[in-house]
Amino acid sequence: MEALIPVINKLQDVFNTVGADIIQLPQIVVVGTQSSGKSSVLESLVGRDILPRGTGIVTRRPLILQLVHIDSDDRRKTSEENGIDGEEWGKFLHTKNKIYTDFEEIRQEIEAETERISGNNKGISDDPIHLKIFSPHVVNLTLVDLPGITKVPVGDQPKDIELQIRDLIFKYISNPNSIILAVTAANTDMATSEALKVAREVDIDGRRTLAVVTKLDLMDAGTDAMDVLMGRVIPVKLGIIGVVNRSQLDINQKKLVADAIRDEYAFLQKKYPSLANRNGTKYLARTLNRLLMHHIRDCLPELKTRINVLAAQYQSLLNSYGEPVDDKSATLLQLITKFAAEYCHTIEGTAKYIETAELCGGARICYIFHETFGRTLESVDPLGGLTTIDVLTAIRNATGPRPALFVPEVSFELLVKRQVKRLEEPSLRCVELVHEEMQRIIQHCSNYSTQELLRFPKLHDAIVEVVTSLLRKRLPVTNEMVHNLVAIELAYINTKHPDFADACGLMNNNIEEQRRNRMRDLPAAVPRDKAAAGSSQGIPVSEQTDGGTGNWRGMLNKGEERPAADRAMLQQPLPASPHKGYAVNLLDVPVPVSRKLSAREQRDCEVIERLIKSYFLIVRKNIQDSVPKAVMHFLVNHVKDCLQSELVGQLYKTGLLDDLLTESEDMAQRRHEAADMLKALQKASQVIAEIRETHMW
Repeated sequence: MEALIPVINKLQDVFNTVGADIIQLPQIVVVGTQSSGKSSVLESLVGRDILPRGTGIVTRRPLILQLVHIDSDDRRKTSEENGIDGEEWGKFLHTKNKIYTDFEEIRQEIEAETERISGNNKGISDDPIHLKIFSPHVVNLTLVDLPGITKVPVGDQPKDIELQIRDLIFKYISNPNSIILAVTAANTDMATSEALKVAREVDIDGRRTLAVVTKLDLMDAGTDAMDVLMGRVIPVKLGIIGVVNRSQLDINQKKLVADAIRDEYAFLQKKYPSLANRNGTKYLARTLNRLLMHHIRDCLPELKTRINVLAAQYQSLLNSYGEPVDDKSATLLQLITKFAAEYCHTIEGTAKYIETAELCGGARICYIFHETFGRTLESVDPLGGLTTIDVLTAIRNATGPRPALFVPEVSFELLVKRQVKRLEEPSLRCVELVHEEMQRIIQHCSNYSTQELLRFPKLHDAIVEVVTSLLRKRLPVTNEMVHNLVAIELAYINTKHPDFADACGLMNNNIEEQRRNRMRDLPAAVPRDKAAAGSSQGIPVSEQTDGGTGNWRGMLNKGEERPAADRAMLQQPLPASPHKGYAVNLLDVPVPVSRKLSAREQRDCEVIERLIKSYFLIVRKNIQDSVPKAVMHFLVNHVKDCLQSELVGQLYKTGLLDDLLTESEDMAQRRHEAADMLKALQKASQVIAEIRETHMW
């Protein structure tokens, strides 16, 4: 199991080569407040002074520290290959293959690299520094040192420095594959530990948090950390380990880490003899090594699955970028043919990539025909915009100077054409909506179906222009046909239409029924046979029965039977005669805008309105059926049938090959990055497979 940590180091190296952070590898994240002793703990684990020192915030970039244990044979082999004189050395990722044997130089490089990215104003950066230490005195570990938690900005630090550090810490401890090393000073209250507080926010059950209590030798006289170390104050599942750091005086006097560890052991034996074997730097190193190995073992199955999924995704991405073009003529024809096929498949509903968020292609066209267009037509009122006065005026205008005994047919045709004309606007709008959807299909095919086109932006733009132009040419043709469909209905009002004849017959039956009802209500003084005779001669029944108004005598007597208000209006003096010195302009005589209709006028208006409604419904049904057919024939099917030939005719030309198949500037770079990432993932998968073969997992 000891070999598991080097495996993670190998995986880290693999992903470092491509600068990727897409795989969350198991690692130990060190968290604590400023001056809590984080750096001293790390240096104790390394056994060397490698970290910058000073007051205030010193760690301003994440430091990913890989400790690699090497035996004498490996050390000798590496020394011979690289000319290294020493048993310990370090390597930075950003300095490539440069090897550092002087640990003071390593510390200076960390300071220089920190200032290069973060500046010298005590600001922080989330760009990590990668350092690998090879030594026979370390255990295999991967640690991440983070900036210390602070509350108040000092100097020229940003005002939100606390929030920046908090976000940076959560970025690393939120990794479910990480172990949190929460560092707290012993001379502070454990219940107020900021490190344990942030750890619990992401690790609620505490399964991956280990607490370290530093500065055991600096506690007030008469107090000790026994209760804290025993977990009686704040219990931590993975345990609590106490250590003794070097003081600032020790650091200034260049006290060796090895000497500090010996003094630490002596202090623990004297102060905490019953706990000495479960505390101290050496026990901490062994515990971290053990926890990390078990954690890696638990994470490897999920890690392997994640790597395989990413490898498949990058393989697909690399395939979409395609290989460099050799035969441009064949490639162009292939792309054109594929786009045309995908465009048609999207309309037919057989496309490879089916949209799930919204209707698209043929399904949306169907929705436009039967939902949008159909409901719009059904919402058109057959008598909308037509008042009773309009109907009456049309009837009177159609009779000319002669009073009519019957409703003139001309008035019906005039009014029904006016209503049918209202169906043209929604019909043309239907054409427009289908045209817009076919335009949207172009973008759909570009985004989902033929991603190869993204390699060649000029070809993509040219295809879009050709298809758009074809749609634009078909739009006026389709509009003209739809206009003609309405014009055809207006050209001939077929009153012999079977549905219309049935409606007229039903209406005549209703009128006859009303006539019989009125005849039953006639006074006894009026002979029914005479009234019936008058009705059979085409004279309205109301003219027979309403005080004799069906003949001249009735018309003369009609004035006597008017209501008092009407008689008063009739008895008003007429304008003076011109012979008496007054000029009379008959066009200036006021015409009443609204008045109470007579029984005959009401009946005539009702007849016309019923006829208009009946015929309008017939025409609307025809339009609702014929417009979608016209749109399909003149627009949709025509574009489907002609798209391939139109694209080939416009684009498949020798002089356009080089220009159309020019890749975008960043395509080669993206192909290279995807290939490198795929190679790294495949190598990582091989590393994990080797572990499985050796039965270590």
